[in-house]
Amino acid sequence: MSDQKRILIVGGVAGGASAAARARRLSESAEIIMFERGPYISFANCGLPYHISGDITDRDRLLVQTPESMRSRHNIDVRTNSEVIEIDRPNKRIRVRDLQSDTEYTEPYDTLILSPGAEPVQPPIPGSDNPRVHTLRNIPDMDSIITAVEKENVTSAAVIGAGYIGLEMTEALIQRGLNVSLIELLPQVMATVDPEMAAPLHQHLELHGVDLRLSTSLTSIEEKADRLALKLNDGSALDADIVIMAVGVKPETKLASDASLELGPLGGIKVDDHMRTSDPNIYAVGDAVEVTDTIAQTPALIPLAGPANRQGRAAADNALGRDSAYPGTLGTAICKVFDLSVATTGTNEKRLKKTSAKYEKIYLHPANHAGYYPGASQISLKLIFDPNTGKILGAQATGKDGVDKRIDVIATAIKANLTVHDLQHLELCYAPPYGSAKDPVNYAGFIASNIITGDMKVFHSDLADNPSDDQFLLDVRSPAEVQAGTIPGATNIPIDELRDRLSELPADKEILAFCQVGLRGYLATRVLEQNGLNASNLTGGYKTYRAYKGTLETPDSEEMTDDTGEKQITLEKEIVTMDKLNIAKHVDARGLQCPGPIMELKKAIDEVSSGSAVTITASDPGFAPDVKGWCHSTGNRFISVTTDNGAYTATIVKEQTKPSPTPTCSLDKDPAKEKTIVVFSNDFDKAMATFIIANGAAAMGSKVTLFFTFWGLNLLRKPESVPVKKNLIEKMFGFMMPRGPEKTSLSKMHMAGMGTAMIKGIMKNKNVSSLPEQIANAQAAGVRLVACAMSMDLMGIKPEELIDGVEQGGVAMYLDNAESANVNLFI
Repeated sequence: MSDQKRILIVGGVAGGASAAARARRLSESAEIIMFERGPYISFANCGLPYHISGDITDRDRLLVQTPESMRSRHNIDVRTNSEVIEIDRPNKRIRVRDLQSDTEYTEPYDTLILSPGAEPVQPPIPGSDNPRVHTLRNIPDMDSIITAVEKENVTSAAVIGAGYIGLEMTEALIQRGLNVSLIELLPQVMATVDPEMAAPLHQHLELHGVDLRLSTSLTSIEEKADRLALKLNDGSALDADIVIMAVGVKPETKLASDASLELGPLGGIKVDDHMRTSDPNIYAVGDAVEVTDTIAQTPALIPLAGPANRQGRAAADNALGRDSAYPGTLGTAICKVFDLSVATTGTNEKRLKKTSAKYEKIYLHPANHAGYYPGASQISLKLIFDPNTGKILGAQATGKDGVDKRIDVIATAIKANLTVHDLQHLELCYAPPYGSAKDPVNYAGFIASNIITGDMKVFHSDLADNPSDDQFLLDVRSPAEVQAGTIPGATNIPIDELRDRLSELPADKEILAFCQVGLRGYLATRVLEQNGLNASNLTGGYKTYRAYKGTLETPDSEEMTDDTGEKQITLEKEIVTMDKLNIAKHVDARGLQCPGPIMELKKAIDEVSSGSAVTITASDPGFAPDVKGWCHSTGNRFISVTTDNGAYTATIVKEQTKPSPTPTCSLDKDPAKEKTIVVFSNDFDKAMATFIIANGAAAMGSKVTLFFTFWGLNLLRKPESVPVKKNLIEKMFGFMMPRGPEKTSLSKMHMAGMGTAMIKGIMKNKNVSSLPEQIANAQAAGVRLVACAMSMDLMGIKPEELIDGVEQGGVAMYLDNAESANVNLFI
């Protein structure tokens, strides 16, 4: 086919501009004309909220292509402020109105490519035409919002709708210093994910000061006293200086509809897989078209820039004689919500419930990278798959870091027709700062494959909430975790006691086992099944159950521990009149890593009188949840936690000490608050773990005893040589062993000292206390340091060589402490 063609493109941005540029790359002789009714032909519309927030400071960086650059680089005739108002299909021409001169003219075409985009939905709400009510579609809209925000006395905003634009605009306006109310008709934000995956976002929004109104709609807007008065369907009202309408978008199809081009069942322009409309000389791309959902094989509207770019490329290929098909869409997308990200690919469970398709789902909550490397944070991942074939149907994830790459990998796997079995064997990048040896994607494959092969049966939170008479709920977490909350009606038998207490379980019932995130529950089912019992595991554990319940916080359920031993504390927002509090002390703990801020808080609480309040500011992201759990454990009153520019400020009132609540479990008594740790190793990393745990426990009000034996004794040695009398063997031992904590090395990756030096350097940059400082902090917090007298004698270590404050003791002393402790560790 000859490329001596006249190609007209209506609309720019992602689809139209991509089609124009691709057409020129394929043909130097084609005549290409673009029409755009606005002044900008190609801009980063996804970046508009981030210029409003100030994250993108240079407005010009949003302009991907200008009319001048398209003319000079691609030899494309770009006509801005030109609205195409009619398509004359029989004569293959369009009618154009020049908006600047208000004149009209026609242009013939060989091929026409439509990229009109989508327009914001304008619900018929009285007062929504007020000039203070804004939408965000293009750069003039963005400029208008910025102008409105920068006016004097503008302090508040209401955002209507909690989809992508609504969430991004909420964050942007909070960053601009406004008080923001977010109003959403659905009972969740981010409708493209399932409710339990959106639940963490609700808490996070409120933590950042957002007035979140779910299951609420706007009914009217009135202007009163230079402000807007909003009435809501629940009878409440609120005032705002500006309103952002973000209730969704709809395909802009008037031009196509007037030309009698066929529309699809969802109201978008109907196209085939080559982006052709019902007229073979007209193509359509972008937000205005209906494409095929790859999973369901049904029509879908996907108003995203990535698909629009690829559709524009395919349309240009086909217009110039190439055979280029657009294979459909997975709807892969991600949204930033303050410090969290939420991402999705493929279908979700809400859509699957409306079909007869068989599916299974799993949840997991792994760390984004190796837990021992600083900065690890949790990802919540949901995988949906066919339980017979293992075909991957969709995935969703929420978390601080690493969400995007896991969803990208799964989206690629779906596109390549891989199954959950293949996910087990994907070879993904691994180094401690980036991931784990078993990546979360691998773990998802392991869990799903175990279900398909019959190695694990799972149940879900809806069943946990309403078990039948022939089912028995079993909580295999520790008693301390159960104190923080459990599923009503569950019996607690910790996983480590399970084999010895099998007789307590009913043999004629299905055992519904659960833990915190699923791992211990799986181990429990393996023990139970191999002992002749019928057992299933709650996928995602108690953490997913709480998200399913629609509340990540309950008054008696603040502190939890996951299956790796890391604390997971949830938050509860409490409204308090701050001016009634007696703020006796403020602590600045910024720069300190866990457990530093909590230790500083304990010191401050110890120094003030009962009834007085302490405020503390920390930069450690884990502090916000930790402080709530600390208050619950110690009996002090948590008031609030707020966040500002990466710092978290908590307010706590000192209360008289009160006993912790009794756990809902089968144990007879509440274990004492004592901890014992046997320290056998003198490896640097293990020593750091010892003292971080000890200091954290001491800050939580526990009595902690560290019992040092054999190589662990070296941690207590003074760094300088001490003149003591020793025999030859004792001198040789003393020479070969490290003298004090500064001489210790990593258990792995020591690399002739380089690895140890690197981790110490990282600790210094991250403001993590050194090992000698950790030891001093422990002694200051009242941690008992006990040296095993027998080991000292065997290794030739004399009492004079140990740091001040170390006791000597034996096995009986250790066992006496261990018997009264509810935690006993060996490191």
